[in-house]
Amino acid sequence: MTNAYVPFLSQIKEIIRHTEIEYTFRMHYEGAVKPGQFFEVSVPKFGEAPISVSGIGEDYVDLTIRKVGKVTNEVFENQEGKSLFMRGPYGNGFQISDYEGKELVIVAGGTGVSPVKGVIDYFGNHPEKVKSMKVIAGFKSPKDILFKDDIKRWEKQMDLTVTVDAAEEPGYRVGLVTKYIPDLTFEQKENVAAIVVGPPIMMKFAVEELKKREICDEQIWISQERKMCCGLGKCGHCRMGDAYICLDGPVFRYTDGKKLVD
Repeated sequence: MTNAYVPFLSQIKEIIRHTEIEYTFRMHYEGAVKPGQFFEVSVPKFGEAPISVSGIGEDYVDLTIRKVGKVTNEVFENQEGKSLFMRGPYGNGFQISDYEGKELVIVAGGTGVSPVKGVIDYFGNHPEKVKSMKVIAGFKSPKDILFKDDIKRWEKQMDLTVTVDAAEEPGYRVGLVTKYIPDLTFEQKENVAAIVVGPPIMMKFAVEELKKREICDEQIWISQERKMCCGLGKCGHCRMGDAYICLDGPVFRYTDGKKLVD
């Protein structure tokens, strides 16, 4: 009988720097994984942290990590070719088939872009599999923008809006993501599928704006990725109402997601 808490070693294939405190670690991994799932990344003597999958390749997963505490500070001490301990993947993730043939809308804020990046990449590379694709990604400031190289590619592949809360320099769209939801146009509202990921307050008001556009609860998906904890539902820290985010989520259709009370 295997111990579900025992991690495996994974080599760092590449490190991609986005901001002063946010890097993507491209980790060797071969196995099934979905956008929106997460891994536990651990460093002996320092602990472990749940990190969402931000990219998927044939022999790797991308984990975009923010340097904000004891574990992640230590992770940032590692270089390409070194190894980290991982376990997972955990959670249900985004099911690609839910969005095929739809007018897909993705609204993401800050690091909330990470868990949906795999969905954006997939349909950006397979545009024939969606009716249309519109992405609104918001960041605090120009220096906080993640995935700048990917954004250059996305601009050619889809209807992309990148906005910042504030900017001193010209050339940026300014305003919260909710400012741009009323500008969305749809051919058939009943064929829209929307994904919303970000800080809780951002998700709340983004969903409200979508519902004003007559997009109903069952057409909307959210991710409670900020509540991920042990990955196994054992510690209880991820519990919201009757749901365990590590097991039942972190991705929820909004018909269920709206019932989650922290």
